[in-house]
Amino acid sequence: MSDDLRPSPKYKPVSLFVTCIVDTIYPDTGISVVKVLERLGVDVRFPMAQTCCGQPAFNSGYHDDARTVARQFLTAFADAEVIVCPSGSCASMVRHYYPEIFKDEPDWYQRALRAAEITWEFTEYLVDGLGVTDLGLKVPTETKVAFHHACHGYRLMGLGPQAQSLAANMEGVTCNALTGADQCCGFGGLFAVKMPEISGAMLNDKVKHINAADADVIITGDASCLTQMNGGLSRADSPRRVLHIADLLARGLDNAGDAGASAE
Repeated sequence: MSDDLRPSPKYKPVSLFVTCIVDTIYPDTGISVVKVLERLGVDVRFPMAQTCCGQPAFNSGYHDDARTVARQFLTAFADAEVIVCPSGSCASMVRHYYPEIFKDEPDWYQRALRAAEITWEFTEYLVDGLGVTDLGLKVPTETKVAFHHACHGYRLMGLGPQAQSLAANMEGVTCNALTGADQCCGFGGLFAVKMPEISGAMLNDKVKHINAADADVIITGDASCLTQMNGGLSRADSPRRVLHIADLLARGLDNAGDAGASAE
């Protein structure tokens, strides 16, 4: 199904797919997602049986294992009306690759198609799904930000402008450019493990660009990229850090006004 023909997510409860890495390492980012959604009056649900989307196994060529994990995902979210995920890579796995891995299993294929139709990355859901670009948020101190466009979300789902528009409409936030914003940070899941020298060289380039940017903080939408870049910045003794877009938005909630606080 074309993205243009996907069912509207408006006025429907959201089932949060928090992802493995957010659940394990960045639970506060998951909480930030919920806070932002609840500001818009969205009914947020959390299927407790969720585990992983299966992307690590799929990217490694273990498609049978990926299908096993994907079946658990499809079962856990069987009753979901809308699935929202704070990760472009995990959302793209469901959207683009679930129908592919189940193409020879008719029943699971139909379930995969349905999941693909109702799954949205977090900023995509806000901007493209609900039509919200201004949440009426205000950060407590003036903050300059620049954006790293994570590969899967940027190339497979057209993500990037959504997060930028949400940040630009926050009072006190200035959005500046990052050289090589669409350049891979070198993580790529097991790529960083299997090809550490290449991965490290790519990360060094990214760290160099981050340190040269006119920004207090770098924003991204994937916790895996965030982990990779913050590790490189820490080892380089850089004061710069990378933050998930949901956490930036959550910082503005305490000073939020009424403007843009509705999904209507």
